[in-house]
Amino acid sequence: SRGREDGHVALVGAGPGAEDLVTLRAHRLLMEADVIVHDALVPEAVIALGRRDAERIAAGKRKGCQTRTQEEIKALLVTLAREGKRVVRLKSGDPLVFGRAGEEMAALRDAGVSFEVVPGVTAALAAAADFELPLTLRGVSSSLVLTTGHDLKSRALPDWAKLAISGATVAVYMGRTNAAEVASLLAEAGLSPDTAVAVVENASLPSRRRLHGTLADLPALQDRTSLAGPVMTIIGDAVAGADFTASEPLRARVAADSPA
Repeated sequence: SRGREDGHVALVGAGPGAEDLVTLRAHRLLMEADVIVHDALVPEAVIALGRRDAERIAAGKRKGCQTRTQEEIKALLVTLAREGKRVVRLKSGDPLVFGRAGEEMAALRDAGVSFEVVPGVTAALAAAADFELPLTLRGVSSSLVLTTGHDLKSRALPDWAKLAISGATVAVYMGRTNAAEVASLLAEAGLSPDTAVAVVENASLPSRRRLHGTLADLPALQDRTSLAGPVMTIIGDAVAGADFTASEPLRARVAADSPA
């Protein structure tokens, strides 16, 4: 039997959802894992890439529904590794982009547990590909900001809003329910209300839904309650070069999507 020293944790990026966007290294580790500890946003098709007899443990949260606290997840990873298990901690997108990997790495280091990090395709890149949208564009945008629609309670203008004025493309994760606040912050920073906006639900998947508009239209995203999957919003002048032929206007059918 394997000893404690053989226990190992791989923090693996599952990518944006499509199983054929999982990296070869991630697939190999899934096939070698004794235990797969996966987030709620990771699709079943990706989890199924793991070894058939591997134990699968649901962790993380989605829309406030939490199966385990972050402290419990960290303790679980340490315990499994100390039992000599090969563990894959499977995270949506890339572990190092809004994946709380920093906290888990710190816990594993403190416990003396061997670990590695395997990058994955983050949702902003998949959403841009869905729109054939260049996130950087020569002469238009030479920088990219990845931010989240959560934690916007402070009225202080965030640095990313200021960067948008200098031409940065802004990709907002988890921003549907705070779309009006994001739009307000960018408008306060001085961004034109005509700045192009692209929105994707379920980026990379056949079920994806694409919407487009301008910064002035962005608050309407909050009324799109039918968007139940992960939503990515991309804002900036580079967005104007996207292909909107398979997309619908942000302000269309708002009344149908809104509660009566």
